[in-house]
Amino acid sequence: MTYETLDVTTDARGVATVAMNRPDKRNALSAQMMDELTHMAQTLGADAATRAIILTGHGKVFCAGGDLDWMKQQIKADRADRMAEAGRIADMLQALNTMPTPLIGRIHGAALGGGVGIACVCDVAIADTDAKFGLTETRLGLIPATIGPYVIARMGEGFARRVFMSSRVFDAAEAQTFGIIARHVAHADLDAAIEAEVAPYLNVAPNAVGAAKALARSLGPTIDRDEIDKTIERLVNIWEGEEASHGLDAFLTKTPPRWAAKLDG
Repeated sequence: MTYETLDVTTDARGVATVAMNRPDKRNALSAQMMDELTHMAQTLGADAATRAIILTGHGKVFCAGGDLDWMKQQIKADRADRMAEAGRIADMLQALNTMPTPLIGRIHGAALGGGVGIACVCDVAIADTDAKFGLTETRLGLIPATIGPYVIARMGEGFARRVFMSSRVFDAAEAQTFGIIARHVAHADLDAAIEAEVAPYLNVAPNAVGAAKALARSLGPTIDRDEIDKTIERLVNIWEGEEASHGLDAFLTKTPPRWAAKLDG
């Protein structure tokens, strides 16, 4: 399968590298990229011949979150269309989270908003020490809704409440403390660190790996259709609010939103 927003290669070992390929948009999640990530998870990620998938991004940033133009369209859409679009990102996350093949995140530059959500559905994520992280939705008058179940499952409520509401950007060391990433290494050592995560999967039974992953998910926090649908509705409700419209307008026009602190002088 050839994708327009993903660059997919598979080596002789059955290890696939999937690179988000919108570097000019900082790999922001467009509708097409979400659909292609979902398809990749449902096909390549469900193929027993695929031993592991490395998920990364071309360019300077792993993933800057949701595409702003896509989000702006939701402000103008009717509720049915908003529900469908919120479902698009929710379905992508669930497909990545539930695919039987191990998913290894290779994070550089920044993982923001939905990028943190993607990191949290990876079975393990390794980051460049210089990478930055942030759940930045509330700056725009939005909330981290559809990514929420996966972020909470990874971080726990206590850690999540430190950064879930404030939109504070934090470094790789703090992301490791929160459990978003397993560890961080110097950029020059990132590929070797990813290879060290891949290597064990080449010596284990693929079907058993998938079954073990499903077992771990069944014993962890429940993220079922009902829970996902609730997050979709929460996202749509916030999209319909005046804050979201104002916040996205301010971002796109590069003007401060009314809730931004005003500095004297």
